[in-house]
Amino acid sequence: MKTHTTQGFLTGFLPHKKCASIAILCLAMLLSAALSGCGDGSALQEGEQRYAWPLGTASPEDTVTQIYAEAFAGEVARLSDGKMKIQVYPNSTLGGDRELLESCRDGDIPFVIQNTAPQVAFLPDLAIFDMPCMFGTMEEVRRKVDDAGFYSLMETAYQEGGYKLLGFADQGFRVMSTNKGIQSLSDFKGQKIRTMENPYHIEFWKGLMAAPTPMTFSEVYIGLQQGTIDAQENPYEVIVSNRLYEQQDYVVETNHLPHLISLVASGSFFQDLPKEKQEILADAAKYASEEARKASDGRILGKMGEITSSGTQIVPVGEELWEEMQKASQPVYDEIAETVNPEIVKAYKE
Repeated sequence: MKTHTTQGFLTGFLPHKKCASIAILCLAMLLSAALSGCGDGSALQEGEQRYAWPLGTASPEDTVTQIYAEAFAGEVARLSDGKMKIQVYPNSTLGGDRELLESCRDGDIPFVIQNTAPQVAFLPDLAIFDMPCMFGTMEEVRRKVDDAGFYSLMETAYQEGGYKLLGFADQGFRVMSTNKGIQSLSDFKGQKIRTMENPYHIEFWKGLMAAPTPMTFSEVYIGLQQGTIDAQENPYEVIVSNRLYEQQDYVVETNHLPHLISLVASGSFFQDLPKEKQEILADAAKYASEEARKASDGRILGKMGEITSSGTQIVPVGEELWEEMQKASQPVYDEIAETVNPEIVKAYKE
């Protein structure tokens, strides 16, 4: 009979929900056992309890997502004097984006950090973040998502889906890499650009007269190499970590969408926690968001340096072209406005 290591069990069987729940329960038990016997110097008083929970991501370790997760886990441990422990599981160890969201909603995984794009299938109001060319700087984006009124509306959207929103970080803007210099709107015409399976993203690139081509991300490098696609779009961090710039002459700073990352908890899990534990998680999440944003800004500059040193040019988008891109995006704005809560649309566009 073939045996499995713990990691093999998780990655091999997580798509089956029952097995996923068992695996996560085993992890929680192992964490609790390890925590109760770790002897970390903070002695338990009578009646005190330690907590141990997993946090899942689908991202590799060397990412802002991992920095966000580790900052959150570390601050939770600090604020709770070691009584609350969070173990981070990156690289889809607990499942891909969809599995993580399902398990979090059902209370099997307490915490998840991921890009907002795959959450639209579960939370339609998050399509608001697919409105292209809305912001000129990440400072504007961050002010918007941190705005009390807008954030409250997003909290409600997550709550209605079975989640507790704890905060937003980001990996900067999504930009375009290509082998054709972009100086005017007509330069987008006919370019086969890889996109995610997202109807709003596809509609945006069609509006620019490009030829959006949905493709599994694992196939993008080879697709660029073999000429199956001409271009792709991602944050700088993804472009560099996957060396996509090696197959491209230009990175065009279209900055068409912010690449937002949300930290969410299972709604039922969070609601059942004592108030003081909820406050610790909220405070730790705020701290982690700030740390992740600082890390993102610093890493983007480094990634840009790697790109230019390779000979690939970084091309800014001028004001005139940006305004043309906004005008071409109007059908996407209209389509999203028909789907998303009108209050959210109004607050986002103000």
